[in-house]
Amino acid sequence: MSTRPHILIAGGGIGGLTAAMILAQNGGHVELFERAPRLSEIGAGLQLSPNAMQVHAAIGTHADICNVGFAPEYAALRHYKTGDIHLKTHLKDTARASFGQDYIHIHRADLQRILITAAQAAGVAFRLGTTVQNFHQTQDRITLTTDCGEFTGDVLIGADGTRSALRSIINPNSAPRFTGQIAWRGTLPTNAVPQGLLAPAANVWMGPSRHFVAYYLRGGELINFIAVEERRGWTEESWSLKGDPANLRRTFDGWDAAVTQIIDATPETYLWGLFDHAPLPHWTQGRAALLGDAAHPMLPFMAQGAAMATEDAWVIAHHILKAASSNTCFEPALNAYEQARKPRASKLQAISRRNAKLFHEAGGLGLALRYAKLKAANSLPTLQHMKIAPIYGMDVVKNFPIG
Repeated sequence: MSTRPHILIAGGGIGGLTAAMILAQNGGHVELFERAPRLSEIGAGLQLSPNAMQVHAAIGTHADICNVGFAPEYAALRHYKTGDIHLKTHLKDTARASFGQDYIHIHRADLQRILITAAQAAGVAFRLGTTVQNFHQTQDRITLTTDCGEFTGDVLIGADGTRSALRSIINPNSAPRFTGQIAWRGTLPTNAVPQGLLAPAANVWMGPSRHFVAYYLRGGELINFIAVEERRGWTEESWSLKGDPANLRRTFDGWDAAVTQIIDATPETYLWGLFDHAPLPHWTQGRAALLGDAAHPMLPFMAQGAAMATEDAWVIAHHILKAASSNTCFEPALNAYEQARKPRASKLQAISRRNAKLFHEAGGLGLALRYAKLKAANSLPTLQHMKIAPIYGMDVVKNFPIG
């Protein structure tokens, strides 16, 4: 085994790119395989909480992210018709004061572009238009089989997303479960709606059997939204199916004017079936390990998908580099990565699952009770802080040092 580890990474999403960059920055020989002929992303927003931004500060992408992102002043849970705030959590100033980092909304394509540029500068070799098929390993090496041939290295990281080919090999009996919910998503120019229509916050309108999320991107130039409704049947886990804006308008007819005006101004939408995945029995198999959505796909009701993949990337790099520098085996290193990350990722999966029920309480007494509980929590900022501190306060850079 060389002290310069050779790492194969399947998947060019947020987690795969971040892991590739960290490993290459710290002396790793990294090859990244992506089935798409070019790295591009259909427009959508995501949220990077302080726990993710700790990593970006360490790898040198923090400033670029802040320059093209948007820092929300607060998060607001709102009444679906009136827009009244039932629970308000301060973010912009509180995030840095309490957790030492920013809370940023960013366009996925912008984040991906930043990571690609940084990964290329670090020396990552990109192999695009390459479909991952299988892998096999010996005591000393692991070989990735693709439609473009075989590639051999020291370690294989499966960061190939919710429909991971490598996950199905490591966990052949794992299967997603449709939640009964679908999401509409879209972006639109901010100047397409009246000025000041949307508060500078992570806004969530909660109603019977559906909810609507909207926030700014690109310094306030764009609005990103996700609209979730309950639906009985769905088979496609992809999030790039085009939807009919007219159906979306009918679904949220009668909601707060901010919601309906954003929908009316939206030129196109995409549909995304929400599938739940139970915690996997195994994240690793010998010299292979899963990361991000391949290891722990989670529902978008805690906005921690990108953050968890980012944390994973740092922690797996820590263990791989530590094993390489001490000339010890990679298998125990990958097992240590799984043991370090699995409890936290599983907990966030469970929280996201519970939030799905919170956001979608049925009407009548149940809805009124939910609003009453939120108003009570709104008067207890200490309680709010206690709930988010274990999530946003995690600092994997400090806990798992590299270098």
